[in-house]
Amino acid sequence: MKILVVSAHPDPASLTNALRDGAVAQLRADGHAVRVTDLYAIGWKSEVDRRDFPALPESARLRVPAASGEAFVTGSLTQDFRAAQKDLLWADALILAFPLWWFSMPAILKGWIDRVYAFGFAYGVGEHSETRWGDRYGEGTLAGKRAMLIVTAGGWPSHYGPRGINGPIDDLLFPIHHGVLFYPGYDVLPPFVLYRADRTDAATFDATAIALKGRMQTLFETPPIPFRRQNGGDYALPSMALRPDRVGPDLAGFTAHIERPDESVRQAEGPG
Repeated sequence: MKILVVSAHPDPASLTNALRDGAVAQLRADGHAVRVTDLYAIGWKSEVDRRDFPALPESARLRVPAASGEAFVTGSLTQDFRAAQKDLLWADALILAFPLWWFSMPAILKGWIDRVYAFGFAYGVGEHSETRWGDRYGEGTLAGKRAMLIVTAGGWPSHYGPRGINGPIDDLLFPIHHGVLFYPGYDVLPPFVLYRADRTDAATFDATAIALKGRMQTLFETPPIPFRRQNGGDYALPSMALRPDRVGPDLAGFTAHIERPDESVRQAEGPG
């Protein structure tokens, strides 16, 4: 299989990059083809601006979705855009490796998403009508591929637990899992998270590296997070809110968008 690994840490000797290298080594040892994009090493331009759309007239306003869509359709996106998009289309799986900074991904990685996910490529795809609101959330350009996060965090596991002050790690990563990855179609795997990254000793690193290698060996067998598909019947169109006849009104927040194990049985049996 083919895997694209995109990493974001400015220090080549960082824990993030060490875990990335270990994951890549295991994937290659298992016979996979792997491409690595180190965003800091290549000096990735993170901000979206007029330089991204050289065909846009100087007198025209920069409306990013419109400019992005026009450039994608006409093939006038800059070379770095096109190369990254080709890598995404090439890969059967995408791995993003990064430290958790201010409860999200580093700016350079967010900028990679902002620029590479062009209109017509990752969003604005498919039919938009009263019965279908585009190919997204489980459908789209990247459907049928897998994605996974490798994250290093400074806090303790309890800080990111169900009652932890930082908030549950699954909630913090929901915008990335559900928005950045599931939106354009990826099957999203549970993340691999290393806590207390700044306190990692040699023994902890060795144990973590072994666990990560195990995750790489099961990359294509691990069940994905069961997010609800937008066009699967659980959402009303065009409101995009969960239908109360499909999902109980007691469910709200992020977890409401994840199917529960007993739902398929209850729906098959009907109400009551």
